[in-house]
Amino acid sequence: MTSPISALPPCAPEDVRRVACVGAGVIGGGWVAHYLARGYDVTAWDPAPGAEQKLRRLVDAAWPALVQLGLAEGASPDRLTVTATLEEAVADAQFVQESAPEKLDLKRDLLRRLDAAAPAGVVIASSTSGYPMTDMQTEAADPGRLVVGHPFNPPYLIPLVEVVGGERTTADAVAWSSRFYEVAGKSVITMDREVPGFIANRLQEALWREALHMVAGGEATVREIDDSITEGPGLRWAFMGPMLTFALAGGEGGMAHMLDHFGPSLKSPWTRLEAPELDKQLYDAVVAGCDDAADGRTIADLVAERDQGVIDVLRATGRLPQQRTRGEAK
Repeated sequence: MTSPISALPPCAPEDVRRVACVGAGVIGGGWVAHYLARGYDVTAWDPAPGAEQKLRRLVDAAWPALVQLGLAEGASPDRLTVTATLEEAVADAQFVQESAPEKLDLKRDLLRRLDAAAPAGVVIASSTSGYPMTDMQTEAADPGRLVVGHPFNPPYLIPLVEVVGGERTTADAVAWSSRFYEVAGKSVITMDREVPGFIANRLQEALWREALHMVAGGEATVREIDDSITEGPGLRWAFMGPMLTFALAGGEGGMAHMLDHFGPSLKSPWTRLEAPELDKQLYDAVVAGCDDAADGRTIADLVAERDQGVIDVLRATGRLPQQRTRGEAK
């Protein structure tokens, strides 16, 4: 069943000036940094103790990378306002980005509150990494304006956002939010249907589960697993996805020849998609392995290294966003 939203969005995606970010942890704070860099006025709210200080530190840490990416005219961290209440954060918002922890009851209640507090017609997007919007919009009076806008960490740096509505979301809300994200500098996949975990997370999760199996079985170390991607297929995936990459493995015959030649190996015991038991031994092995792979670098050091690495890849593959105004398309 589709429920109509109470009103059309009050402005076109190109005319949005004020964005509200509700939830300001790693993902929500990354969204804040992204929107500030794109020249928006941002209001943020997070009930956690010390949230404002952590958020401003995150924005400060992200800003050098954002300068390299190219700031929109007027972009500044000074355009961030942290409010005392959820209602204040969304009172004048023209778009709302929710990034609360992944707890279904919490998401449902928060989306209900946002729906009650946000101006009529304003689209509210959830950063959920796995829940279908159909499961989250159950308590909202106006579910038609609720969509999923799933980013990748960090949202200020990784272009991808996956957009999909729930059973009661209107097609107009999905189209509006997809266009808004494009105007805001994101690379958008608008999904035709809900899939638990969406697209990229399901692929990422499959790789993650196999990696855990290898660590649990003593078949590979954390460092070896990471090196196998950064020095191998990850270099290709930076500019060409796994499907086209495999098509090239078929030579002049393309994917058809690749499937004919390698198809039988799909039945080989190369993957174990069932997750291994995350017992203390595996937990400790993964944590210790990451400490070893970090080789003395702090989390802040690794964040800076990651950010610069992504920028270098974007630059090398010709995908570094050019400075542009909010009203311009991608």
